[in-house]
Amino acid sequence: MADRFLETDDLLEAVTEAEFDRPPAVVANAHITGLSVARALDAHDVPVVALDRSGDGVAPPSDAVDFAGRVTYPLDDREGFRRDLEALADAAGTDLVAFGCMDEWVHAFAGTEPEGVRLPFSEKKGIDAVLDKSSLYRLAEELEVPYPETYWLDEDDPDAAAEALGFPFVLKPALKREGEEALGTNVVEVDDREELYETLEAAEAADVELLAQEKVNIAQGRDASLASYISPDGETLSVVGNARVRYPQAFGTSCVVETTDRPEIRERALAVLERTGYHGISESEFVYDADRGEYVLLDINTRPWKWISMPVAAGANLPLAAYSAVVDDVQYDVAGAAESVGDARWVYLRDYLTLLSTDDSFRDVLSDGDWAALVAGSFESSGTLTTGVYRPSDPTPTAKLLGTEFGRRDYYCSC
Repeated sequence: MADRFLETDDLLEAVTEAEFDRPPAVVANAHITGLSVARALDAHDVPVVALDRSGDGVAPPSDAVDFAGRVTYPLDDREGFRRDLEALADAAGTDLVAFGCMDEWVHAFAGTEPEGVRLPFSEKKGIDAVLDKSSLYRLAEELEVPYPETYWLDEDDPDAAAEALGFPFVLKPALKREGEEALGTNVVEVDDREELYETLEAAEAADVELLAQEKVNIAQGRDASLASYISPDGETLSVVGNARVRYPQAFGTSCVVETTDRPEIRERALAVLERTGYHGISESEFVYDADRGEYVLLDINTRPWKWISMPVAAGANLPLAAYSAVVDDVQYDVAGAAESVGDARWVYLRDYLTLLSTDDSFRDVLSDGDWAALVAGSFESSGTLTTGVYRPSDPTPTAKLLGTEFGRRDYYCSC
């Protein structure tokens, strides 16, 4: 367990004094997703260094994290980030294996290519083809994968797009994280032309490309995503997850996700990924369009995401599969795992309990047995129910989350 979140120089000194029998995984950022990746790797004796620009994430105090500390934030200084990672590899005396848990960290690892850092995912070109929504939707069109009606505002007239879509509709940045930094969100719903042009002006000032897209009539509770790992030679390990409950319900992030049998989701997602040539961990997000009567592709994340511990619980340890692809003495049978994937369910209790206590229209989807297992901690050995942060066997991340939620500290993460 990392004793504390260290400043860069102190982190380098601590890592210098350590001995590693295999390359450490560097996980960035160090919050809910990073914690899940760390736990998946630590269960197989992979050392983990959690990196962030703030020490207020929930991952640093986990027993699954060996060291935690600050590095230069890549959106502030990409070259500074590269230098810090190279210094960290030098301090470790061995290569590092990179796991970016938000888009900006993925872009930073791939775009700066620090010496001594192994990337268990595609090069920058392959990532850009997927993370850039402008490229993604053009590819979906080519492959006849359904996606929302979309207009490219660097090519299409905004007024013509508004006329075709009708208000309200949504504006999305082609690159999600850069859009969030500039606009404060990755999806802007506009109700009239005044809001449209205000957002366009803000995006232009920040050099952010925007797409105009229909507001899909989403069938609540039917969202489905492909959680997958594709090896460099094309082996695939995947699980389809249904985001049964979101918080807030209509448009929020997932708080209950369970395995589901949706072969069309797997086929469509893998068709897009195969065409791009991308390999590594990814999440392909689809929603069910009640008007069309079918699933439409919204997004593909070329990285771990908030509920990645669900496929791990189902028997698809995607982080370990990615790690083993770049570390010779660690073996993971991707094909064998793909044949034995079972059922699992994931809950993020912080959001789920908030939903139960604040939304009178919502009905609990967990059983009395589920709650008893959660309270007793026996869910950890069940193999079918897992959580986002809460684990009695590793309690300090939950304590950290409570301190953040009810104290004066604040931590931003889109997860």
